[in-house]
Amino acid sequence: MRNLLKFLTATSLVFFATAAFAADHAATATIQFKFDFPESNPEHYEITVPNGGPASYVSNGALGNKPDPDTTPFEFNISEATRQQLFELAKKANYFSGKVESGNSKIARTGAKTLIYKDDSHDSSATYNYSTNPAIQQITSILQGLSTALEYGRRLSWFHKYQKLALEDDLKQMEDRQRTKSLGDVEAIVPVLQQIANDQSVMRMTRARAWRLLAAAGK
Repeated sequence: MRNLLKFLTATSLVFFATAAFAADHAATATIQFKFDFPESNPEHYEITVPNGGPASYVSNGALGNKPDPDTTPFEFNISEATRQQLFELAKKANYFSGKVESGNSKIARTGAKTLIYKDDSHDSSATYNYSTNPAIQQITSILQGLSTALEYGRRLSWFHKYQKLALEDDLKQMEDRQRTKSLGDVEAIVPVLQQIANDQSVMRMTRARAWRLLAAAGK
């Protein structure tokens, strides 16, 4: 019996050590998306999504009348459903190794896109204008949609501090985009919308728009 207990204890320790290693391994995985398109707004942005914890967004998009772009990283919480979908798509896309670019010169230039996947076993990337790979197409659509929401988040945060009257126009645009399902994952900017909705110094109509956006996002 004593030997059996020793065996079970040793087995348990190995199991928990293996589980801890697997958890650490999974936590190190990241997907990064970089976009470059001169003369667009923004001309450059990067989204980094880890397999756990906050994601981050860096952009040189214009902020109101601010002459120089603010490239301070914007941390945000991505929904678990979106996070899981991104990592499943990365796996389907062979972690962005192999051929990704379609090579079709007739396709209009829509910006240089780079997908990067890193974990303890992978360090791969691909740059493309257009891909025929369905998983790449889907992950690109999700991340570009996410950038749309995050750009609004950056702008709203800046307007809320320095130009509150400008909030109304952006929030109206967001409501229009939400109706046409072209806004992206609003959960990424929920804290900004909540700050605006709860700020008594913001116009009542503007606050109402923020509340409607939050309600539509289930918040």
